[in-house]
Amino acid sequence: MTTHAELAAKLLQDAANFFRNVGDQNEPIKEQMHDNANVYDQVAELLAQDPTGVLEMEEGATEAPPAE
Repeated sequence: MTTHAELAAKLLQDAANFFRNVGDQNEPIKEQMHDNANVYDQVAELLAQDPTGVLEMEEGATEAPPAE
């Protein structure tokens, strides 16, 4: 059975692949799309490794509002 965290990680990986594909087809935005893809991959990895982990925020950074 797939958990919500596993599904979310898979969706993030799919989004990363989408960004890479868009970048590969559009040279002017390739670097930006690959940067986006790398962020999605990193978050997917965090989620897969520790689904209930807490993100350490740098001083001065604001947290996202809690989900309702």
